[in-house]
Amino acid sequence: VLDFPGGKVAFTHEIQFISESSQERVPCYSVLDDNGQQITNSHFVQRGSSGEDVSDMVTLQIMDNIYYEAQRQGRLSFYATTIGEEAINIASAAALISGDVIFPQYREPGLLLWRGFTLQEFANQCFGNKSDYGKGRQMPVHYGSNKLNYFTVSATIATQLPNAVGAAYSLKIDRKNACAVTFFGNGGSSEGDFHGALNLAAVMEAPVLFICWNNGWAISTPTSYQFRSDGVVVKGRAYGIRSIRVDGNDALAMYSAVHAAREMAITEHRPLLIEALTYRVGHHSTSDDSTRYRSAYEIEWWNKARNPLSRFRTWIESNGWWSDEAESDLRSRIKKEMLEALRVAEKSEKPNLKNMFSDVYDVPPPNLKEHEFVVRQTIKSHTQDYPSNVPL
Repeated sequence: VLDFPGGKVAFTHEIQFISESSQERVPCYSVLDDNGQQITNSHFVQRGSSGEDVSDMVTLQIMDNIYYEAQRQGRLSFYATTIGEEAINIASAAALISGDVIFPQYREPGLLLWRGFTLQEFANQCFGNKSDYGKGRQMPVHYGSNKLNYFTVSATIATQLPNAVGAAYSLKIDRKNACAVTFFGNGGSSEGDFHGALNLAAVMEAPVLFICWNNGWAISTPTSYQFRSDGVVVKGRAYGIRSIRVDGNDALAMYSAVHAAREMAITEHRPLLIEALTYRVGHHSTSDDSTRYRSAYEIEWWNKARNPLSRFRTWIESNGWWSDEAESDLRSRIKKEMLEALRVAEKSEKPNLKNMFSDVYDVPPPNLKEHEFVVRQTIKSHTQDYPSNVPL
């Protein structure tokens, strides 16, 4: 035995390579079957009524439909839906507390919704009006809220992962009863930030949850073109991180896994990785046509056979916590409220031009002042081409 830094290593006298793949894939934790029935002997974290969960999942669905159509009508520049992935959003949110710090990608509006972000706040951000917390400087669906501990979304893939590790280490030093939680897609695991973040988190024993949405595609790139490993879950073990694979379309499984992972992260001072297997039913964004690289049959099958909302709705109805009447009333009310929020946001004045040059430097440097001067001169020369609802 070699007493090597990091642990003792046994010797062997044969040439033995570690296999590039296991014959058996890592199993996927689930609680509900495809029909929304609890699997016999399945274990999950017990909760009370789950009416709020399905209510927020329905709200997400309505918001996606309305804003997707608004973008197609030319009223929004961009939008990305969460259709088929509602369970990861809401179940994860329910398993966390308000003090946990979220470092999202652009597909977690459900966490904001759960924490109290209003329909009007969503609309203000998508239209980039004067009430938008980002002052109109971000793309639609790139939300952020200091009050709700939700860091502003960055479109750059996986950059949120190292940030989450730093925040988690800070929480650990301050002995806070909270953790950092960061979300990313399977495509994000192909970025260097992913590998650096996991290694740093493991070494520093930072209380951070890495939650990966493995929906089989990174925009148009299938997972088979991204990696040959058994998904993302095995990468956690490679870096010394406790990991689990979960059915991302099973709200009970997602809630239980995130709840358990959060407890371990805080009490044991460790990072954890959750690979949630799901499927993006909608296009990657309004800039994408997913039927160019996958079949309509495949999309429809996932939407019907493994729909997370249908499965969860069936389960809570069997417990007497939901009904068709309750959902019908909810859909009618939410649609009206959302259309009104959209109308108000669309008619609101845009942020002042000066906000394009603020909030970075205490004293603007000469080059930034020159930039602003040139922009204003250009506007004066081409007044007819400048939007009338953006004040100077």
